[in-house]
Amino acid sequence: MGRADAAGWTVVVPVKSLSGAKTRLAPELSPAQRAALARAFALDTVDAAAAAERVTRVVVVSDEPAIELALRETAGVDVVPEVGPRGLSAAIAHGVAVARADGGVAVLLGDLPAMRSRDLDAALELAVRHPLAFVPDAEGTGTTLATARAGEPLVAHFGADSAARHAAAGFVDLVAEHPGAVAPGLRRDVDTADELAEAVALGTRLRTASVVRTLSDLAGAPAPRHPFDPQATPARADRKAAS
Repeated sequence: MGRADAAGWTVVVPVKSLSGAKTRLAPELSPAQRAALARAFALDTVDAAAAAERVTRVVVVSDEPAIELALRETAGVDVVPEVGPRGLSAAIAHGVAVARADGGVAVLLGDLPAMRSRDLDAALELAVRHPLAFVPDAEGTGTTLATARAGEPLVAHFGADSAARHAAAGFVDLVAEHPGAVAPGLRRDVDTADELAEAVALGTRLRTASVVRTLSDLAGAPAPRHPFDPQATPARADRKAAS
C-alpha cells in the first residue's frame, strides 16, 4: 500500500496551545522555552507522518497560528481549527470527523520527536490487520497512536490510563500482539525532562534537535551537563499516565 493507494491512512494530530504547553518541564525551562520545544515536537511529528509511505493525508487540529503558518505549504497536510468545546478529546473527535475517508484513520500524539516515518509505516502495516489497534507509550500506561481500519468507527480514549481504556474498548495492543515490531521512537512521547533525555538518546528530528542544542548552549558549564542530556538524567520510576 503506497502513497497513491486509496486504502492509505489519514492521520489526525491534535496540537494544543503552545503558550501553556509542557508544564511538567518546569522549572527546568521558562514558558517561552517550553513553547519552543512543544512547537518543535509537533512539527517534527507532523513532518514524519506526512513523509510516511502509508499515509495519504495528515489532519492537524490546532488553533495555534505558529503551527498553521509553519505547515501552510506542507504537501499532504491540512490544518483545521478546533470547533465547539476545547480539549484533547474534542479536538481528536473533530479531526476524526474531518479525516474520515475511504482508508483507515489514525490518531497520533503531537509530541513524538524521535519518531521516524518508517516507525509509523511499520506500525500502520501492523494496524491494518486489526479493526482497531493502539500503541502504548514507553511506560505502558498511555497511548501514542490509535487506529481504525477502513470502515471502522474510531472513538479514541486518550487521557489518564488510556492504554487500559483502549484495550477495554476492543483496541488491539500492537506492542503486545507483535513483540519487537513497534519502534521505541513511536512510543516515546515527551512531557518531562527524563522523557526528553530518552528521546534525545533515541535521536530526535531536526527541529527538536535544534531547540535542545540551544538549551544545552544556554546551560553553560559542561559539568554538570544540561538536565536534558541523557548522560546526566537518571531514570525514574515515577512516570505519567495521562497520554
